Amino acid sequence: VQLVESGGGLVQPGGSLRLSCSASGFTFSSYVMSWYRQPPGKERELVAQITSSGSTDYADSMKGRFTISRDNAKNTVYLQMNSLKPEDTAVYYCNAGHAYSSYWGQGTQVTVSS
Repeated sequence: VQLVESGGGLVQPGGSLRLSCSASGFTFSSYVMSWYRQPPGKERELVAQITSSGSTDYADSMKGRFTISRDNAKNTVYLQMNSLKPEDTAVYYCNAGHAYSSYWGQGTQVTVSS
């Protein structure tokens, strides 16, 4: 099983980034896919989630700014992040969840700073 995040980097406040998470080694289409983040010195928190059928859910502070999507043909989940704020600075992690298993990626750093 492998989850590989990409797309992180340094962006100015108000800017945008699109994160990608490429999955392999399991039946991607059957899993709930989520993005979490861990800001410096804080605990990991849920950012957004998308079910196998495409239903989405977001943390309140991300609603209207972030969009999660998935492409089951490419075994990839995305996180489009707009109107980024300095408080969005964190390591962003991809998670694949099912009834009896949960997998994590290694994370990608997002830094929002002028």
